[in-house]
Amino acid sequence: MIGKILRLERKEEKQKEEMKCYESDKIIVRNLNVYYGDNHTLIDINMDIPERKITALIGPSGCGKSTLLRCFNRMNDEIEGCRMEGQIIWRGENILDENIDVVELRRKIGMVFQRPNPFPKSIYENVAYGPKIHGIRDKKELDKIVERSLKAAALWEEVKDRLYESAMSLSGGQQQRLCIARALAIEPEVILMDEPASALDPIATAKIEDLIIELKKKYMVIIVTHNMQEAARISDYTGFMYLGRLIEFGETRQVFENPREELTEKYITGRFG
Repeated sequence: MIGKILRLERKEEKQKEEMKCYESDKIIVRNLNVYYGDNHTLIDINMDIPERKITALIGPSGCGKSTLLRCFNRMNDEIEGCRMEGQIIWRGENILDENIDVVELRRKIGMVFQRPNPFPKSIYENVAYGPKIHGIRDKKELDKIVERSLKAAALWEEVKDRLYESAMSLSGGQQQRLCIARALAIEPEVILMDEPASALDPIATAKIEDLIIELKKKYMVIIVTHNMQEAARISDYTGFMYLGRLIEFGETRQVFENPREELTEKYITGRFG
């Protein structure tokens, strides 16, 4: 009888600890599977993504990195025939549930795409667009948001005297930082980045990388990159993916210097990929 009571108490303690874990700001992925029609694209993904850290997803082309990234703000919903199963727990909720407000989710979990995609509007209007969509109309408040967001994206000093010029007049690196500012303007809590520096020159890439490192002080950042050196330079955690599976996930230094899986070591040492 006493043994049974002790087992029940231990079970209750374990459940309490699990609930504390689920209520945290980290993203918890459990048994995630994604299908495009009959194609099983992501297979049994399990990982815990820590808050206020940079997590990099690496692996060869077509391994599922971008598909996984898009799961975190339900962008895969836009793809016909896509079906997701499993759980992605954030703030105590499974964001894959049907009753989740996807618009609000995407406000909290913003995304920056591979190629800069500024709107054909002024620099100011690009940054103010999101806040306006969410109901902010006061000019003084919008001015503050634009300045704050451009400063956070390390772009303010370069554009403060040309806010009403076309965003298309900016360089590629500046356009990408503008897109980051646009994402920050709606005050997200997580930032997803799909190869944000792949189309940029080395100088612009260095600025983006420095910015990403600065952003982790306030945000969780999840980045997809083909550049293993970039992952090693800027990330705190790394996930290696291959053929739709998460082969290994851990602290970046451990993954690169002492991988647990032979497949990870082969990829990192350039024997395939």
